[in-house]
This record gives sequence, C-alpha cells and structure tokens, in this order.
Amino acid sequence: MHSLQDKVAIVTGGAGGIGACIVRDFVKEGAKVTILDVDEQGGKNLVQELSNQGKKVQFIRCDVSIEEHLLKAFENVIAREGGIDVVVNNAGIADESFDGFKKEIALNYTGVISSTIRVMEIMRRDRGGKGGTIINVSSILGMKRYCPGLYVYGSIKNALIHFGSSIGMKEYFTRTNVRVMTMCFGITNTGILENSKSFDDQIRREFEQRLQYALARNAGQSAEDAAKGIVECFKNGESGSTWLVNKGVITDISNDVTKAYDILSEKVIT
Repeated sequence: MHSLQDKVAIVTGGAGGIGACIVRDFVKEGAKVTILDVDEQGGKNLVQELSNQGKKVQFIRCDVSIEEHLLKAFENVIAREGGIDVVVNNAGIADESFDGFKKEIALNYTGVISSTIRVMEIMRRDRGGKGGTIINVSSILGMKRYCPGLYVYGSIKNALIHFGSSIGMKEYFTRTNVRVMTMCFGITNTGILENSKSFDDQIRREFEQRLQYALARNAGQSAEDAAKGIVECFKNGESGSTWLVNKGVITDISNDVTKAYDILSEKVIT
C-alpha cells in the first residue's frame, strides 16, 4: 500500500468541486498539496480554510490547457518543495458549443496528456528522478458506447482510458517507476454536467432530461465520494489500472477494460 504522508502533490482543477475534496483528503493523509486552477478566489479560499487547520497547501493560478503555464507551475512546486511525487489531472469542463468545444479538448484531453508526459519526465527514475504517481480523471461516460448529449466529452474520456492503460503498462513502469492510473467518476453532483453546453439545443434538452431522471433515481454521488476513489486508487492501484467510483462504490475495473480491448483486438488483428 502506498502512503500520501509527506508526498508533494499537485491537483489540477482543485479549487472547487471534486478537486477541492481531493485536496482536503490528500492533506488529511499528510500530503503537501499545490492547487492549480483558474478560479483564483476559490483556490485562495481553500488555502485559507486548510491553512487554518495547520495543513500545508498552496495555490497557483494556472490554465492547464496552456503548456507554458503548466511548466511554470511545475517549476514553482519543485523550487518550493524539492520535487513532485503525485499529480492528479482533474481539471475539466463540459462545453460542446461551437465556441467551446476546442477549449474542452484543450483542457480535458491535451492538457491531461501534456501534464502527464511533462511531469513523467521530471519523475522518471531512468532519467534521474525518484518515481511518482499520476492519476488522470476520466468518466463513466467514457465507457458508454453512446454518450447522449456529450459526444466530445465522452470521446475524450474514452481516449484517456486507453492512454492510461498504454502509458501505464508494466514494461514502461519498470523503466520509469512512475505509476499512471485512470479514475472514472460516475455521475457526480458538482454542476459540471448540469451546466454543460452543446452545439445542438435539442440534444442539450434531451441530455438534461436524462440527467435529471438519473439524479431523481439517486444515481449520482457526492464530490466527497468521488474524492475517496482517488485516495483509494493512489494507495492500492497498479500502474496502468483503471478505476471506477460510482454511487460511492470504488472498484478496480482493469480486468474488464482489458477484456473489452481483447475482444476488439480479436476482431481486427489477425
């Protein structure tokens, strides 16, 4: 079992919602946490809250979709703490409007990939680092064949599952000593889905109806439930593993993901 005690951790999108709950849980476990977010007020408020409890946490205003901002934030943390042990790539939006979908891709996908490969370069043992852990946040919507109303969002989250399974594979971990894992959140009561946007008003209305129906059936979970999944994944996850926290139940679904890819591979590879 891995411990967060005295680990230097970064949580993107950590100023509110699930991210803030992850930050709170990490500091309870003894981690020294840096929040990266564009929500400056939310970030400062959380720092004040936790500092009053004697916890070690800092906030850096950072748009993680801009690589230069991300690299400067990493440099800041290294200068302050001496290194980086853990990164949780949690920042995300659900905006599929004509004006918003490119930003959605830049933040939810490109930003996660950039953060992963850049911080891995810092952490990796075969390049002089001491190893580390990266947890990328996906979604239950990335596992559905048809993701009603959030086509781009679902596609990105599906791609992150494949990315984590690939870059986290045992052969690569043996060289780098950097665990890369993927956490899929079930429907979580944070407002991100309720406030989502679409390029098609009818699709948006239909998605809203489906979402409200699911929430009325208590199909959702709290942000606190989701954050607990991240902690469990950190403590017990193997590199390349995929996890799901749905309705508060935390499950390692790696075998199911592997079986799904095996089925597809058997059909297309001879």
